[in-house]
Amino acid sequence: MPAQRKTLRQRVETRIARRRDDAFLTREFLDLGGERQVLRALRELTESGKLIRLGYGVYARARISPITNQPMLAGGGFGPVSRQALDKLKVPWEPTSAERAYNEGRSTQVPMTPRVKLRNNRFSRKLRYKTMELTVER
Repeated sequence: MPAQRKTLRQRVETRIARRRDDAFLTREFLDLGGERQVLRALRELTESGKLIRLGYGVYARARISPITNQPMLAGGGFGPVSRQALDKLKVPWEPTSAERAYNEGRSTQVPMTPRVKLRNNRFSRKLRYKTMELTVER
């Protein structure tokens, strides 16, 4: 008896499990099937708590919180995951002046809101997770 083929959702899940990064774009899975089927598989993974949707075509790896039993970002928080997504979208960005000042020891103010400064103005998507949204400086 031949082995059963994996469903598209299982193949997407396997690919996510093998990857080291925490941000994923829809287009990374289009070689597995049609766009609508891939979107359906990603939506199912989001509903089951394995992924979190950050914005149009952008997803992040999730894990279940031991405290609330709800899905939460797995990759060190919203800031690093959203920057990883910008890299995958090929959007040139750099840290803000406040973040650079903190990293260089010129300030003791820890930047709390996820912010990036864009090198060009060609980005209009919104990336958000719960109440946080990636703030873009131009």
